[in-house]
Amino acid sequence: MERKKQTKSLGVLTGKLLIFGGVYSNYQALTKVKLIAEEYNIPTSNIICTGDIVAYCAQPEECVQGIKEWGIHSIAGNVEIQLREGLEDCGCNFESGTTCNILSNQWYPYAQKKLSSKSIEWMQELPDFISFAYANRKIHVVHGSIDETAEYIFKSSSWETKQKVFQQAKADVIIAGHCGLPFVDQFEDKTWLNPGVIGMPANDGTTDVWYVILDDLVGMLSHEFHRMPYDHQLSSQLMEINRLPQEYSKTLLSGVWDNCDILPEVETKEQGARIKL
Repeated sequence: MERKKQTKSLGVLTGKLLIFGGVYSNYQALTKVKLIAEEYNIPTSNIICTGDIVAYCAQPEECVQGIKEWGIHSIAGNVEIQLREGLEDCGCNFESGTTCNILSNQWYPYAQKKLSSKSIEWMQELPDFISFAYANRKIHVVHGSIDETAEYIFKSSSWETKQKVFQQAKADVIIAGHCGLPFVDQFEDKTWLNPGVIGMPANDGTTDVWYVILDDLVGMLSHEFHRMPYDHQLSSQLMEINRLPQEYSKTLLSGVWDNCDILPEVETKEQGARIKL
């Protein structure tokens, strides 16, 4: 029987919010974003992860337990869903035979092997969506979309695609993950915001990763994208030590993705160009 999707309501939030996605088993990046939250004095009740805590890098168990012990909010990414269901692939919708598909057959079994039963049990509790009111706006957090957890929605994706999600969620703001690139897209009174991910660089030729700070000063919603440097060299070394795909360990050092299999033409042409947000 198919599991019914769950939405966690946080009620009304106030003050600064810190939002990030895609930890991707990168414990060094997770450690850094926790320090940033402390510097901003943002409580755990105001911190949200858009899913895919587990993926390419070397420390899946440490990352899951780190998120759990930190006590922040997170939704389930497609990787968490696949892991908790005991399925044999990451559920990323990679086309068969593509580089991403081939490499996922290396890192996904590694993650399965490294994760404890307690981590898998904790994943069972993760909601599919988070909703809350903030700065007089209704906000809905998804991983990919409402219908498809692993749907890739980019800035260049049509507004019609995004509009469907707004209508389904009955939301003013959609915060999404999965695609790995930070962006904001606005039309009329609707805002689609992807904070980017902290586990892998954003294909822009820098080793920085990304997060977003929301603020509700004078009752109005504002967002600010932030680059985040971290110990990417150690993350890469740990991938090499554990014989994980060199393509991804090298990406941590170069800031450029090994391939653009998942990217639309617009984003593919922007590979290696420093993102300005």
